[in-house]
Amino acid sequence: MSSSSLAEGRRKRGWKDSTRGSSQPPQQDYRALRDRCLRDHCLFEDSSFPATRSSIGCGPLLRKLPPRLQWRRPPELHSNPQFYSAKVKRLDLCQGVVGDCWFLAALQALTLHQDILSRVVPLNQSFTEKYAGIFQFWFWHFGKWVPVVIDDRLPVNEAGQLVFVSSTYKNLFWGALLEKAYAKLSGSYEDLQFGQVSEAFVDFTGGVTMTINLAEAPGNLWDILTQATYSRTLIGCQTHLGVRVQENGLVDGHAYTLTGIRKVTCKYGPEYLVKLRNPWGKVEWKGDWSDSSRTWELLSPKEKILLLRKDNDGEFWMTLQDFRAHFVLLVICKLTPGLLSLEVGQKWMYTMREGRWEKGSTAGGRMKSPWRDTFWKNPQFLLSVWRPEEGRQSLRPCRVLVSLLQKPRHRCRNRKSRLAIGFYLFSVGGPWDLRHHNDKRRLPPEFFWRNAPLRWPEEFLKEKEVSRELWLEPGTYLIVPCASEAHQESEFLLRLFSRKHILHELGNNSSVVFSKEIVEQNEEQNEFFTKLFAKYPEINAVQLQKILNHMIWSSLGSPQPFFSLDACQGILALLDLNASGTVSIQEFRGLWKQLVLYQEVFHKQDSSRSGFLDWVQLRAAVKEAGIVLKDDICQLMLLRYGGPRLQIDFVSFVHLMLRAVNMENVFQNLTQDGKGIYLRKSELSTGDQEQSPALSASSVIPGQAEIWGKIGDKGPVEAMGGGHQQCGKLKAKFSVTKNKGQVCSQ
Repeated sequence: MSSSSLAEGRRKRGWKDSTRGSSQPPQQDYRALRDRCLRDHCLFEDSSFPATRSSIGCGPLLRKLPPRLQWRRPPELHSNPQFYSAKVKRLDLCQGVVGDCWFLAALQALTLHQDILSRVVPLNQSFTEKYAGIFQFWFWHFGKWVPVVIDDRLPVNEAGQLVFVSSTYKNLFWGALLEKAYAKLSGSYEDLQFGQVSEAFVDFTGGVTMTINLAEAPGNLWDILTQATYSRTLIGCQTHLGVRVQENGLVDGHAYTLTGIRKVTCKYGPEYLVKLRNPWGKVEWKGDWSDSSRTWELLSPKEKILLLRKDNDGEFWMTLQDFRAHFVLLVICKLTPGLLSLEVGQKWMYTMREGRWEKGSTAGGRMKSPWRDTFWKNPQFLLSVWRPEEGRQSLRPCRVLVSLLQKPRHRCRNRKSRLAIGFYLFSVGGPWDLRHHNDKRRLPPEFFWRNAPLRWPEEFLKEKEVSRELWLEPGTYLIVPCASEAHQESEFLLRLFSRKHILHELGNNSSVVFSKEIVEQNEEQNEFFTKLFAKYPEINAVQLQKILNHMIWSSLGSPQPFFSLDACQGILALLDLNASGTVSIQEFRGLWKQLVLYQEVFHKQDSSRSGFLDWVQLRAAVKEAGIVLKDDICQLMLLRYGGPRLQIDFVSFVHLMLRAVNMENVFQNLTQDGKGIYLRKSELSTGDQEQSPALSASSVIPGQAEIWGKIGDKGPVEAMGGGHQQCGKLKAKFSVTKNKGQVCSQ
């Protein structure tokens, strides 16, 4: 059914759902609503979040709106609307007039992890198949994954341009629709005006957030970033408070996404770089290692070509030292807590308990006058901690992460200010203490008069979440969550992570809080990598071969792939940008992340489990990995990388994919207009003339001097050919077309 006929049906037989707004997010059955619209030949209109100014809000945001605001559906804005495209590898979202940089910074981080993104954004939605103007997203909302249903009417100006979040690809709309769903969850677009990156991280993942004050950052910050970057983590950061764009290009009071790190080799020694992105999609850092900085001349031509991209897209490099000086907070969110202390361990216990501070009963306030006598009335949780079985021989304390989240006190996120919250920790061990412990009664005021807390809030914070990492000896402890003042009411969620613990709630409703077990994904392999690189900080091709042939490729079955020394030398050549002949653990973790993806893609297409792909399967596999090959190019690649039967095995597939990704990066970094790379006449002549950067790129990436096909504007490589050299003259042929800023729909 076409979108035009549906639109006509909507005009003739407009239908709205009957759900009205309430203090909680409305519960709507996505499938039932969609099927009803399809049956009635109409498009969904969400009356619980209508296409009116009431959904935008009633605050300062209204003054930023265009004079003639309209609401339009994507099929009315573009002839070929796309919900999502896996082929878009670059960060493509740009902030609108809503001051929700914190949300966008978190969202950009989400796009770097397809598996986490697909949990929030069901990627099988579209504007063609079963299109009814209704979309669904999922958020972790205080302990539960909740669906949020919206219609696809979006605010635009008179010219049809999106007013809020938009994509650099004008026909992509998943970001704008996700922002609308998050606004509905929060109460309105106005309620997205202020926030912290950590808030959105938790709502996207339900994960553990660690906030590092960069002025007090630990000495192993680079090690933390290295492991975080190549794990299932989201990373954001924030600048110092202010309201202006500084001369150095950074924006005061602004959130950024950390998209990568790189240790580079300069003429004077190593340099540690971090890569950041401004959610605006423009306005970049102007200091050392910025796009126009001369410090790039300190690198080898190969390293410079693969890292430097001169494009005002909001993404830039800077040194770790400058990062610590100009940013105030670093926020890391991981789905499991192993990263936070770099502690190796496969299993974690996770406990979650809801509670409430009620005036007159459980809202006792903090342990300080004038509320010292009411402090004992706060909810009390008894925590017993043990060392895990594998850690019994260790004398190290047990690591416990405590997270306290307060629920919003109003349907609209910013309508009522948050309470200042925190928690205290006490040791429970004396005979008098244990008597109350055994009968599960709440500990009385006398306990708190006689016992000083082991840990207390250095500051009560008006944040959605406060968390703290504790190192505790095995034993029994008491956790008391509280607000800064007595008689303040709110609901809260207490979460605990450790290797082994039991949690009891004391009081009238005394009960054991049951725990869940979390198993770290790929933790056994991470432990192997960590031990190996502790012994060999840099590995060569022989050691790389041993590692890859040691791993169990679970998705590929039997026989397992064998990486020859020649194959490992080829892989090493693609990773080794500084010509050292080795790779670091940072570079290897990046490789491993790619290998895991390629294994899944290869396994999916190898339906016969033969261990090989034919040209049809190869084309489908590389497309799923983000690259589209024309039929003739696919056959050419099969000739180059496949065997005599025109089939390609997993090892050759890995080599092809790594080269393709490198080629895409080279093109994006060398092109000046997004359409092609151009050579002057003098650069094509023979002799001793100096080569242009484009020819240098061809020479440092063997076998990739010639490209056929087309590459989209800031988009994915759609075709790649092999090398071509004639009579000592390097011939560079580029046939590239621009696809007008939209994602192709092949």
